[in-house]
Amino acid sequence: MSTAAPAQLQVWRSERIDYLSAWRAQRHYTDTRGPASPDVLWWLEHDAVFTQGQAGKPEHLLDPGPVPVLQSDRGGQVTWHGPGQLVGYLLLDLRRLGIGVRELVDRIEGAVIGLLAGYGIEGRARREAPGVYVDGAKIASLGLRVRKGCSYHGLSLNLAPDLSGFSRINPCGMAGLAVTRLADLVPPGTDVSRGVVERLLDAELRRAFGYDPALMPAQDVPSGLIDEQHAG
Repeated sequence: MSTAAPAQLQVWRSERIDYLSAWRAQRHYTDTRGPASPDVLWWLEHDAVFTQGQAGKPEHLLDPGPVPVLQSDRGGQVTWHGPGQLVGYLLLDLRRLGIGVRELVDRIEGAVIGLLAGYGIEGRARREAPGVYVDGAKIASLGLRVRKGCSYHGLSLNLAPDLSGFSRINPCGMAGLAVTRLADLVPPGTDVSRGVVERLLDAELRRAFGYDPALMPAQDVPSGLIDEQHAG
């Protein structure tokens, strides 16, 4: 493992963005970045959508109804994204960090488990089924792609979404898999708003990957990155 300090981490923050626009922006950044380009942690939410991973099987889409279904280039099977779910995309230069895909997954899962521990919740990872689980129910999903030694896509964490979307699929290709959310696992009145959880998970991820633990102000997505992709 490399002991060199990673390059600067930029944090982008968006409100709600459609999945396709965010996906295109990630690919564009990954394809055009250079050896000195900063790594990026992008926080956002999506409109309701089902996404299929590269190996996604149609039989895991049980009844999508009016919710759009998009084919993605991430790993994994089908999942749901929507309001009330925090999404974090990790655009990282793995070669510069000196890590492989397995360690990337382990560190992301460890960060989510650390976040949950701060709320007094015991989260667990499953090596055969990436993500984080609480009492057997999935609270966080992972889906990643590595291209030219750099990662994109990332994690989704259920804060307080309507979980009914998951009943229309076999989540992550696992029939009968229970899904949970943070709002149902904490005492009444506990603040699990996006801003609070995002700040805590941001800090956990910085520690996990060796970035400066001091939180830097999040910025908007660089001008033109999303609009350019719409035009293309």
